[in-house]
Amino acid sequence: MANIHQISPAVIDFGQISNIMDGETRLEISSESAGLIRKCRAYLDKKLSEEDKPFYGINTGFGSLHDCSISNGDLGVLQKNLVMSHACGQGEEVPREVVRLMLFLKIQSLAYGNSGVQLETVRRLVDFFNHGIVPVVYQYGSLGASGDLAPLAHMSLPLIGEGEVWYRNRKRNTMPVLKESGLEPLVLQSKEGLALLNGTQFMSAYGVYCCLRVFKLSKLADIIAAISLDAFDGKLEPFHPIVQKIRPYKGQIETARRIRVLLEGSELMSRPKKHVQDPYSFRCIPQVHGASKDSIHYVAYVFKNEINSVTDNPTIFPDEDLIISAGNFHGQPLALALDNLCIAMSELGSISERRTYQLVGGYRGLPPYLVAKPGLNSGFMIPQYTAASLVSYNKQLSTPASVDSIESCQGQEDHVSMGANAAIKAYQVLLNLERILAIELFNAAQAIEFRRPARTSEYLESFLDKYRGKVDFIDDDRIMYPDMNKSVDFLREVDLELKEGFFAGEY
Repeated sequence: MANIHQISPAVIDFGQISNIMDGETRLEISSESAGLIRKCRAYLDKKLSEEDKPFYGINTGFGSLHDCSISNGDLGVLQKNLVMSHACGQGEEVPREVVRLMLFLKIQSLAYGNSGVQLETVRRLVDFFNHGIVPVVYQYGSLGASGDLAPLAHMSLPLIGEGEVWYRNRKRNTMPVLKESGLEPLVLQSKEGLALLNGTQFMSAYGVYCCLRVFKLSKLADIIAAISLDAFDGKLEPFHPIVQKIRPYKGQIETARRIRVLLEGSELMSRPKKHVQDPYSFRCIPQVHGASKDSIHYVAYVFKNEINSVTDNPTIFPDEDLIISAGNFHGQPLALALDNLCIAMSELGSISERRTYQLVGGYRGLPPYLVAKPGLNSGFMIPQYTAASLVSYNKQLSTPASVDSIESCQGQEDHVSMGANAAIKAYQVLLNLERILAIELFNAAQAIEFRRPARTSEYLESFLDKYRGKVDFIDDDRIMYPDMNKSVDFLREVDLELKEGFFAGEY
C-alpha cells in the first residue's frame, strides 16, 4: 500500500523528499494548501475584473514585450502560447528521476498560494506524479533566470495535451496517455503559464538529487579511504582528535572521528610502522574530505531553503493586496551552490584517485599493480588510468558556470545565473565521483588481501565481505570493466549498517 504525503505549507526536508521519491508515495493536496490556492486565484480574478491596469505577464506580454497589453478575452491564449513557444529544449533527455523531482517541487512551490493558479492545475500535476506520467524534458535551454523557462515549458506541455511523456516505461505522445488515464487537457487561465514556467525547479531538482546522492557518497568516501589507509599500512596519528582541535573545522573534526571509529580494533593499524609519515592523500584525509563536507553542508542549506520557497513571478499577496513583479526566479543562490558542489565532489574524487595511485605503486610490501605475477599480468594498472581520466574530466567540469552571464530578451534580462548549466555539470561530476570511488574500492579490496592473515577492523571486514559478494579477488589478468561496473552498483545498493555514533551529527 502506497504512503500518502500531504502537500502543505509546512517546511519539508531532504529526508521527507527521499521517502517521497522512493516510488511508493502518493501525493495529496492538504485542505490548508487547497484553501491558499483558491484564495489567491479568487483574489487575482477579482483584481483583473475590477482594475484596468497592467500586471506583468498576466495581461501583458513577456520579457521585453511587457508593454504590450492583452485583452481579457485573450488571457488564456496568452498563457497557452507561452508554454508552447518556450518549449525549445535541446540535448539529452533529463533523467526521469530528476523530472519527477521537478514535478514535486513545482507542486510544492505552487501550493503556498502566491502564484494565482487554479487548484485544478496543481491537482493535475499531482495526477501526473501519482500516475507515473513523466514529461519528456531536455537538458539545455535554461539560463537560470526568468525561471528555468525551456525545461519547465517541456514539463508543462503535457498539461495542455502537448509534448511527450514517459508512461509505463514507454515514451509516447501525451494525448493517448491522458485518455488512458481518464484525464483531459487543461485550459489555462490568466497567469498560469507564467506560474508554471517561472521558477527554479529544473535547477532545484538537479541540486536536490545531487544532495541526496552525495550525502551517501561522502560517507562512502570515508569508508573506502579507511580501507585504503589500512591496506597501505598507513598511520592513525594524523586522525588524533588533538590535531583537529587546534584547527576546528566541523568537517575535518567529523572526518577524523569517523576514520578512528572505522578502524577501531584493526590488527593492521595496531602493527608497528617503519615509516615516519604517509603521503598527503592519506595523511590529509580529514582536511580534504572535511572541506568537502563543509561545502556540501552549505549546499544542502541553500537547497533546503529553495525547496521551501516561491520562485515564480509576479508574486501575489492577497492579504496585503499586492501583486509584485520581482526576481525570485533568479538562480544565483543555486548557481553558486552548484558550482561549490562541483568543486567539493571533484576534490573527493581527486584525492581518491591519488590513493589508488599509491596502492598500485608497489610500495610498502604491496606488489606492483596489486597482482601476484606483475609483468606477465598488468593487474590493476589501467583502472587507475580510468580514474585519472574521470578526475581530469571533473576538473574541467568544475570551472564555475555562475561567473558567466549573457544578455537576452532585448536587454530586459541582462544578468542571468547560468545555474541550469551548473546543475547539469554537477550531475555529471556526481556520476564521475561515484565511479572514481568504486575504482578505489576495487583497488583497496585487492590490496588488503596481500596483508592476510592480518585483518582490518570488524566493521570494514564486514563491508569487504559484502563487496566480495559482488566482486572477486583477481589472481590473473581478466576483463575488468564488468568488475568496475559491479563496484559502482555495489556503492549504489550497499546499506551502510553503521556502528553506533558513526554518522552522528549533521555530517
